[in-house]
Amino acid sequence: MDVRVGDILEMKKPHPCSSKRFLVLRSGMDFKLKCEGCGHEIMVPRSKIEKNIRKIIRGE
Repeated sequence: MDVRVGDILEMKKPHPCSSKRFLVLRSGMDFKLKCEGCGHEIMVPRSKIEKNIRKIIRGE
């Protein structure tokens, strides 16, 4: 899956703050994501993220 830094990921399940959109800060074996609702930053393994992506929004 082609996910780049600066992309916005719309996930299937929401963050506890009820936002489903995350900004990609770092990609590799793990993703560093920033919640667009509350600004919380999380590190998640690539395999877990790729299963839960609904849509990729490119910031060109």
